[in-house]
Amino acid sequence: MSAPHDTGGTVSAKAISATPGQPDPSPELDQLYADFARNSTAPLWTQTNDLMPLIPKPAAVPHVWRWTELVDIARRAGDLVPVGRGGERRAIGLANPGLAPTAYITPTLWCAIQWLGPFETAPEHRHAQNAFRFVVEGEGVWTVVNGDPVRMSRGDLLLTPGWNFHGHHNDTDQPMAWIDGLDVPFVHDVDFGFFEFGSERVTDEASPPFSRSERLWAYPGLTPLSAQQPQVATPIAAYRWEHTDRALREQLALEDEGFPATVELGHAAIKYTNPTTGGDVLPTIRCEFHRLRAGARSELCREVGSSVWQVFEGSGAVTIDGERRELTKGDLFVLPSWAAWSLEATSEFDLFRFSDAPIVERLQFQRTYYPESSRLAPGSRG
Repeated sequence: MSAPHDTGGTVSAKAISATPGQPDPSPELDQLYADFARNSTAPLWTQTNDLMPLIPKPAAVPHVWRWTELVDIARRAGDLVPVGRGGERRAIGLANPGLAPTAYITPTLWCAIQWLGPFETAPEHRHAQNAFRFVVEGEGVWTVVNGDPVRMSRGDLLLTPGWNFHGHHNDTDQPMAWIDGLDVPFVHDVDFGFFEFGSERVTDEASPPFSRSERLWAYPGLTPLSAQQPQVATPIAAYRWEHTDRALREQLALEDEGFPATVELGHAAIKYTNPTTGGDVLPTIRCEFHRLRAGARSELCREVGSSVWQVFEGSGAVTIDGERRELTKGDLFVLPSWAAWSLEATSEFDLFRFSDAPIVERLQFQRTYYPESSRLAPGSRG
């Protein structure tokens, strides 16, 4: 247990001394701790266990959000809360209970359900934060990224890298909901954020089947010679469901044929990549998609870094630190850093995942552990 400490007021030497390894209480020690506080200092020996624990001890906790409940409150917000300047977006952040009062889902990631009503337009703006949208159901909305209209449909991953102007317009008489993922907590807490308003509507209200970025970039293994330089974020504005679905189906088919193609038995998975570098689609966020056969179970795993998952289709369960939670279409759950987790599939089980892995790996803090087999993941540090 950590020793009590407080940089903003007087700390009792008697209370601190009750912790093993602390000096014996005395009037002189009381005065020393009072002088620490008065000079805005904090002795390391009273907080070592907090600052440098033996293993990660996240404040974030595992949690499940039910899609049916999220859609219900988003629909009611759509009836009561306008979209436009001021609030900018009708987005409802998923707040991790362990990180209150912030609306952070993890210390580095932000996730929200966004609702756009019939024929509504969300005005354009841009910000330093990197963002994506993932659609679990619905169609009829276009997101306009730097003037390029991008169709949003079920199963699509839509990218909005930092400092790109973007807005949304709904061309139909039906509302639509999706999830937004951003690196808001990371950018906010390290004071990197900028924000700028754009057009009151969107700069292009067209609704083409494919964006200009897709027409230029979205061909497997083919790179336009007109754009050869590496880019920090992917130039592809949309990763379409039909390609994701086919990649997963073919991995499982190859497994059936006896070829190595899946990450583990009955578990196909892909990472969305930046075609100019082969790396992640965003510099701070990794996006993946996983498919488990009915009856498959993933190996128990611990990882440094946090992630958020959404069930796209099917049913199953996630076990986090020994607690099993049933899941169905649209449900979201969060995995804090170093939580022990595994997945089970009742039916074929499709899940979208995003994480802070690019930050973790860029800073060389990656570590993955499989408790049941006591093995490290390839490339991990022990």
